[in-house]
Amino acid sequence: MNTLQSISQTLKKWQKNYSRLERRENRNNINLKKNPEITNKQNSHKHNQSLWFRLVCKAHPPVMIILSLTTITGVVSYRFYNQPELGVGAISPTRIVAPRDGSFIDEKSTENLRRNTRNGLLPILREDENSTENIKLRIQGRLNQVDEARDILRGNPIIAESILSLEVQEYLRAVEDDKWRLIIENRYSLENLDKEDGLFGQSISELMVYGQRFDRAEFDNLINKVATQRGNYQTALAMLGDFSEINLSDKQVLLNLNEDSWEEAKVKVNDIVNRILTQGIPFGLPESIRKRTVDVHLSPYLSDSLQPIFLPLINNNLRSNLIIDDTETKARAERAALEIDSVVVSVEKDEVIVDVGEQISQSDFVLLDNFGLSRRSINWTGVVTSAGFTAGSLFIFMAIAHRKNKGRLRRRDQFLWWLLSLSVPFISIFDVGYNSLPAVGFLMSTFYGPTVAIANVTLSGGLTLFQTGAMGWEYLISSYASSMLAAIIAGRLRSREELALLGGGMGVTQGAVYFVATLASSATLGTFWYAIIPGALWHGAVGLIYGVLALGISPYLERFFDLITPIRLAELSNPNRPMLKKLATEAPGTFQHTMFVANLAEAAAQKLNCNVELVRAGTLYHDIGKMHDPLGFIENQMGSKNKHEEINDPWKSAEIIKKHVSEGIVMAKKCGLPQAVQNFIPEHQGTLLISYFYYQARKQGEEDSTLDIDESIFRYDGPIPQSRETGIVMLADGCEAALRSLKDATPDQAMAMINKIFKARWRDRQLEDSGLKYEELPIIAEVFVTVWQQSNHERIVYPKGALEMKPSSKN
Repeated sequence: MNTLQSISQTLKKWQKNYSRLERRENRNNINLKKNPEITNKQNSHKHNQSLWFRLVCKAHPPVMIILSLTTITGVVSYRFYNQPELGVGAISPTRIVAPRDGSFIDEKSTENLRRNTRNGLLPILREDENSTENIKLRIQGRLNQVDEARDILRGNPIIAESILSLEVQEYLRAVEDDKWRLIIENRYSLENLDKEDGLFGQSISELMVYGQRFDRAEFDNLINKVATQRGNYQTALAMLGDFSEINLSDKQVLLNLNEDSWEEAKVKVNDIVNRILTQGIPFGLPESIRKRTVDVHLSPYLSDSLQPIFLPLINNNLRSNLIIDDTETKARAERAALEIDSVVVSVEKDEVIVDVGEQISQSDFVLLDNFGLSRRSINWTGVVTSAGFTAGSLFIFMAIAHRKNKGRLRRRDQFLWWLLSLSVPFISIFDVGYNSLPAVGFLMSTFYGPTVAIANVTLSGGLTLFQTGAMGWEYLISSYASSMLAAIIAGRLRSREELALLGGGMGVTQGAVYFVATLASSATLGTFWYAIIPGALWHGAVGLIYGVLALGISPYLERFFDLITPIRLAELSNPNRPMLKKLATEAPGTFQHTMFVANLAEAAAQKLNCNVELVRAGTLYHDIGKMHDPLGFIENQMGSKNKHEEINDPWKSAEIIKKHVSEGIVMAKKCGLPQAVQNFIPEHQGTLLISYFYYQARKQGEEDSTLDIDESIFRYDGPIPQSRETGIVMLADGCEAALRSLKDATPDQAMAMINKIFKARWRDRQLEDSGLKYEELPIIAEVFVTVWQQSNHERIVYPKGALEMKPSSKN
């Protein structure tokens, strides 16, 4: 009870100090704003002096800091709650003997043996029927090509072997062109050619014999038959042109085989291929072993002349047809692991377990722990160390988040950060082999940007590594890699479809990193790397599931925690949204005003590196309150009589004008707009004076002294712009009507009018909380003039005759 009272008093004291500091800042603001240079310098000095105070008291309330520190520390230090003082590696302070006989199972050593058995077991392979069929079709296709080429040769004119021997016929149809040309040119005087050149000489001799026995006509007919055979032979060779695995002479052997030998060779090749594929070809089988396998199968069945031809023909078309059977492999691994006998540590009564000064081994610890001699208790040193790491991580993250969000941090944001950060070490307690880091990186980047997300997943990953004592680091590093990918990319994407693709990339990254990390850390898996593929696929699936889960719950988190993301803002900016369609229908003039203001503000926001999507969405909804009384605003009167002239009461008219803010907030809440978008409704008007009706009231006051003219009645209720985005929209809203009224003005005249409006807003102190700097106003003014010029460009004046042209009549 005393502790709670102490915390309560501390919180009240911090709040009191913060209120005092805030009042001091308000008193100094008037003098600081008069000179922008002094303002910037003094604000910078004040920022440095109060950074620590504001970081603790304003950006991150003490209650949230205490909640985060205690809960995360409690989870991270989980392993220290029942930690043995006499653990493995500790030095025994005394001699410890066994109080009784005992035999105990060493669960840790047993599990390590079983894990190594699971990981080192060769995978079970099964035939991939599709691969087998494709290999058979590929080799059969090669044989069919040879068949088609041989079919051409079957159409050759027949020459009896009594006229030309088969050997000479094969030679002549394949002989070089120059030698064939020599025969053709000297066919009637072949006796002049050299007859001692092997088959060439034999061919000349046989042709001479035929020429001497028959007349020239018969001789020419023989020459033409040989020429036809040569033509068909060249065509057949051309059909085997893509047979890169065999040379020209091998192709000629295939074409010259007689029909019986060729048919026999085909049957044997198909049989050999079937036997090789039945035995199976595993993935990664070295080329030399595969080639030797084919050679062993060919040797008993094919002649020595055909073996060198079919060896490359078969080997080059063989592929792996065995794949890992994940189900059977896992089942076999589990059976093998269960077959490992439990490691049992035994000791007899009064036997020394560990002597004084000795280091405690794993087997010693099993005995000590089971006898209740390991002195288990809370390891306060570990808990305090955990608290220190957690506090340091929290401070680093708070500083980064505070700087990135410029101090504008909501309680609901901090609560979401706490939940996401706590989920990572909490899941690790259960030792399931994976954690929620990928989903955290995905969501943090989507909601708060890459910088905050990278900081969060890095610090959460570091705390989890400390929590687990670096055990199972392969799981952690793979999930960290996946989460970093999500943290870097998710915040830059602008559609759900892109985020869905990112989920797939997360799965691939997590699976690949797990595969590499496990392979690098295991000496036994260097040869059998495919044994860890099932685990890599599982971790890849886990990464993908976390990506899908994060994508699925993000719309609910956006709504529940009132978050704005580029995708949600893009959806809200869709002109087909019911509220915007209603605005375009019921207040068309206001809708057109809104569109032009949006163009001005969006261009300026892009120039100043503000949140362009937020500016666009906020501007589209900033005047929805005018639908409560559209004709009360001149842009919707469209030439009809001014409603306020009929009222003739500046107080009532001012009430109508001011009401578009309060009514707009009600409408925004009803349609569920985020608070960041709702802020544009009151802040774009700030506490501006409704000058037209105020001066009407003053004029009436001059005529009637009994009237009390209170300026506050004619001012909007505020607040003034609290962000650069709402400040830009205030300026754009103020300049829109003025820019539309300019017809033949020059850019300099437009600039002068804009600067006049800007100075009025600055002097009225409407921008002092927006974060806009005085030196940024000229930049915004230039952007506004550029947009005005683009929307008011000159057009060609059509001649009167062109507008009155009639279609010409056809004769």
